[in-house]
Amino acid sequence: MSIKVTKPSHLALLAGATLCAGVANAAFAKSSLTVQLQGLTAAGKLPISSAFCMPKGSPIKAQDESPGISWSPGPANTKSYVLIAVDPDVVKNLSLMNKPGVTIPVSAPRMDIYHWELIDIPASVTSLAPGEDGDHFVPGGKSIGPGKVGIRGTNDYWPYFNKRPGAPAAMHGPYGGYDGPCPPSNDLLVHTYVFRVYALDVNSLNLTGQFFAPAVLKAMEGHVLAQGKASAKFTY
Repeated sequence: MSIKVTKPSHLALLAGATLCAGVANAAFAKSSLTVQLQGLTAAGKLPISSAFCMPKGSPIKAQDESPGISWSPGPANTKSYVLIAVDPDVVKNLSLMNKPGVTIPVSAPRMDIYHWELIDIPASVTSLAPGEDGDHFVPGGKSIGPGKVGIRGTNDYWPYFNKRPGAPAAMHGPYGGYDGPCPPSNDLLVHTYVFRVYALDVNSLNLTGQFFAPAVLKAMEGHVLAQGKASAKFTY
């Protein structure tokens, strides 16, 4: 079955599925990691290859390629890493997204939407190559659980395509690991995507099955040795 992915859409959260990133990170105030994103444009934006969807009428198909990322090694007692990517700029009133005749102002209230959760990354790994956690668009998303590196959590495309009334059945799925930007075409705010890496003192967070970013943040409490972040904008 062919799936069109040219019309911008975005995500909806399950009730209570988001934690305030600022509050969560305050609990993880430890030493710093240096995190770097690869393949950014000359303007410092994520490449078009990282997008989950393309604007309506675009001749380019969505590639949904996970960006290359690297980080400095954690402290000597680091046993694993966690990678989380979040868009903190999603409009809270989801009914405004891509609505004809409506423009979303920069001042509109915003919320966090998670695009990538990868846990139990071995301590020996301090970089992921472009496409290592996804190098093409997959209707329904990638599998949860073990990936090429680490364990994939469920990103926030899952509630949008599995819980939203009228969502096409072909797009139902697990949405494990990385799925990239798909900002609304009518939003005046250019979204920022924040990639955080945490060095932990445990080999595993012991999360199995379907889990979301809030569960990861909760499980990490008391185990973070160091953390760092890199940010990039995205526009079409």
